[in-house]
Amino acid sequence: MEHADSGTLSDLTALRDQVSKFLMRYRFGVAEVETKLNILREEFSLVDGYNPIESISVRVKTLESVLEKAARKGVELDLDAIKSGLSDIAGVRVICSFVSDVYRIVELLTSQDDITVLEVKDYIANPKPNGYRSLHVILEVPVFLSGGPEQVRVEVQFRTIAMDFWASLEHKTYYKYDTQVPQHLIDGLTEAADAASHLDETMERLHHEVRDYAPPERTIGV
Repeated sequence: MEHADSGTLSDLTALRDQVSKFLMRYRFGVAEVETKLNILREEFSLVDGYNPIESISVRVKTLESVLEKAARKGVELDLDAIKSGLSDIAGVRVICSFVSDVYRIVELLTSQDDITVLEVKDYIANPKPNGYRSLHVILEVPVFLSGGPEQVRVEVQFRTIAMDFWASLEHKTYYKYDTQVPQHLIDGLTEAADAASHLDETMERLHHEVRDYAPPERTIGV
């Protein structure tokens, strides 16, 4: 009995270490992407005097969340199968000031030589029926470990401030009602999505007008 318990404990310890190393790679992956974005952010601030990135947040799913997502998608509960079957274990969210900034940062990030773009979902150009707007990029970034480089898959979401505000409200609403949201609230969220889109367009127009404004030259009287 003691031998069985000892063997079970050893197996559990080995499994825990295996899972820790598995998730560790994703933590390193989001760190790599975050570093690249912070470099762009600082460069814009220093060179252009304007920072198109308002904020950056990162997360790696917990083991429980990974297993739940795998089961929901019918992915075999095996680390290799999960690695190839799930694309959002590691996530980065980038909040930009304006829609044009979103596309500018996406282009600069994805054009880097060590970034491999696997998939792009543009819900800004093609919003979801519920009004959700965001740009998702699934990419692979190399993580350099002691045993050599490994490609890690990371999902990066790009939004404006208005898009993020709406998405946060929508998520809280569906969580509160356990997805059984009353129709009048769904209609309200759709209306709010349209308002957020209009706000983005208006703010972008004002931004360009201010940026392009050239004050008249002052004349000094004799």
